[in-house]
Amino acid sequence: MTISSSVVAIPSRLAAAVAGLAAGALALGGAELLAGILPGAASPVIAVGDLVIALQPPGAKQFVVDLFGEADKLLLNLVIIAVALGAAAVGGIVARTRPGVATIGIAAFGILALGAGLRDPLSEPLVTFVVAGAAAGIAWLALRWLLHLAAERGEPPVAEMPAWGRRRFLGTSIAVMGLAAGGGLLGRTLLARGRLDAVPQVGSVPLAGAAAAPLPDGVAVGVDGVSPIVTPNRDFYRIDTALIVPRPRLETWRLRITGMVREPFELTYDDLVAMPLHEQYVTIACVSNEVGGGLVGNALWRGVRLKELLERAGVESGATQIVGRAVDGFTVGFPTAHALADDREPLVAVAMNGDPLPADHGFPARLIVPGLFGYVSATKWLTEIELTTWEAFDAYWVPLSWSKEGPILTQSRIDVPQDRASVAAGTVPIAGVAWAPDRGIRGVEVQVDEEGWTAAEISAPISDATWVQFVRRWEATSGEHLIRVRATDGTGEVQTDRRTQPAPDGARGHHTITVTVA
Repeated sequence: MTISSSVVAIPSRLAAAVAGLAAGALALGGAELLAGILPGAASPVIAVGDLVIALQPPGAKQFVVDLFGEADKLLLNLVIIAVALGAAAVGGIVARTRPGVATIGIAAFGILALGAGLRDPLSEPLVTFVVAGAAAGIAWLALRWLLHLAAERGEPPVAEMPAWGRRRFLGTSIAVMGLAAGGGLLGRTLLARGRLDAVPQVGSVPLAGAAAAPLPDGVAVGVDGVSPIVTPNRDFYRIDTALIVPRPRLETWRLRITGMVREPFELTYDDLVAMPLHEQYVTIACVSNEVGGGLVGNALWRGVRLKELLERAGVESGATQIVGRAVDGFTVGFPTAHALADDREPLVAVAMNGDPLPADHGFPARLIVPGLFGYVSATKWLTEIELTTWEAFDAYWVPLSWSKEGPILTQSRIDVPQDRASVAAGTVPIAGVAWAPDRGIRGVEVQVDEEGWTAAEISAPISDATWVQFVRRWEATSGEHLIRVRATDGTGEVQTDRRTQPAPDGARGHHTITVTVA
């Protein structure tokens, strides 16, 4: 009697793709979980995202911000995960007939995750290696296991999986992907919790010796819907290059004053908050803000005067640039003269609106420099202030075609009514905000259709470093109307109507809306 032999079947391409997808998901979820558990570990998703940001071509920042605003980081996370899972599915198909090639691909992704993770200044090399290695190992083992489930013994070599086998394979794959999603979400939650645990409790920052004066009478125009004079922390815009907020450990964090100074020194967090603290309201803005956009806010900042730190260090003659460095490697650069001017009070801020500096906004310390866009001045998660020359160093955004000098432009925005709104005939308030830190706002004018410019009422300014509210009470008549606004700053310069894009040094033009009056 002849006994026929059987051979191992090759799974279908679809089954192999599902196996690869599930294995890749498990590897990503496991890596995120380990990154959340192990102190000093780099998340591969975040690390690769940071690498993508570092390698971005000129113009990419503005394109993404224009499309997605403050959701840009979430989008990048999702794109990286989608690309990784797509590659894993392809790897599953390749592994059907060429398992060695698939193994090399898994190893390559592990090496990419390791290399990207080691770029993070806050990562520990050993635990980052463990995470990257574990991710590659999980992917390899899970792929072999799932492909084995997908294969059946019999003839011919490429077999149709029986119904019970398909159900077992699909059920297992779905369970693996569910486990991966749960692990990944838990890991990212642990990463975020570690970030929040680094922030001291409210009230731990000493009160300012030089407290800000009470807000003046008439600081608001009293129109519902206008941006508040002081932007709450939860509503303050956030634009930066960090995919997840850096989590410097207070016990090891230091602020160093280095470079062209006679006496370099460093401070612990306790040293910094023990220095005389000062408060001031300052409006800051992002250079990516479109005309009429929301990437601008005003807050009460408390911190140490930058001038006092520079005086202690002793700035050498010829030091024409101040470079701020963040714990994640981000840099800014601005003229030394701007910081030392008598009419400006840049701060190393440690508190925001009375609370310890939120993690999202730069805990434990950040730079606040009145009059300059954030991309050249407002270093979050600050760890070093270096004095150098203007020619010696270009900060992060300058090689990406953004201007090296970034004074905030004179701007205004209509908040009420909103664009394309319908309003009833009669008295309608046209209201919003205008800013030109640190020159202040002298006046605001509103134009309806082609009539002449009419002066608006402006609120009492807190200082030249802050925005003001404005209102013009318009007797609206039926029909569609075009409404424009322009501001005049404290030097007498009128906001230009010439439209420009945000790149390379800020958007210009009059904010214009259309309103229908019933």
